[in-house]
Amino acid sequence: MDRIIKFLAHNGKINVVCADTTNLVEKARIIHDLSPVATATLGRVLTVTSIMGQNCKNKKDSVTVQINGNGPIGRIIVTSNSNAIVRGYVENPQVDLPIRDDGKIDVGGAVGNIGRISVIKDIGLKEPYIGISNIISGEIAEDFANYFAISEQNNTAVALGVLVNKYGVKRAGGYIIQAMPDATENIVEIIENNLKNIEPISTMLDKNFSLEEIAKIVTKDDKIKKVGEETKPDYRCNCSREKMIKGLVSIRKK
Repeated sequence: MDRIIKFLAHNGKINVVCADTTNLVEKARIIHDLSPVATATLGRVLTVTSIMGQNCKNKKDSVTVQINGNGPIGRIIVTSNSNAIVRGYVENPQVDLPIRDDGKIDVGGAVGNIGRISVIKDIGLKEPYIGISNIISGEIAEDFANYFAISEQNNTAVALGVLVNKYGVKRAGGYIIQAMPDATENIVEIIENNLKNIEPISTMLDKNFSLEEIAKIVTKDDKIKKVGEETKPDYRCNCSREKMIKGLVSIRKK
């Protein structure tokens, strides 16, 4: 079962959110008949958007991510509500690229390295908050770390991964680590150095590490504390009979 869990590390000075999104990414793959590279790309964006969505304070809040790069996958749009119920698509779901020299799926090549990320947060104000940053690699995780630094002025580490085999999505997930205002430079340096030497999130999930174990590994803190209730993300459309009726009623007879 997919889960998102929040933790505090280093005596509350570091916030980390870990997610297992394997099932929802597989559901998206099936619905949109995604190629492997499109699966990995959309899966990463679904994961980070679900994490951002569950961080919303109010039930009616939502987050929409739009990525417009110069790569062949085209535009990517994903929306999440506060319960991490996500939906989204890529413009070219059948994009196909060769595997990179290191044996990994070429997400950066699919997205491109020129373009913009837009994050639209509808949090009950008169106008939604819109944050914009440039794509720096197309690998999604790096781009969102840059987004948090530029648009939200928050020192953030982001890791996202989708492990695909011939049967579909084997494992998918991610984590976001953010320093609290009282975090010392020493703590931040410890985490930065630690992250250089750890396995990808998809590999850890494939080895059946729990989200709590992953949180301990990525923060280098065995005394982490779980915060609040875990969230169960899902890929699901918010359509309903009532919405369909309203849409039909708005159409003229002719």
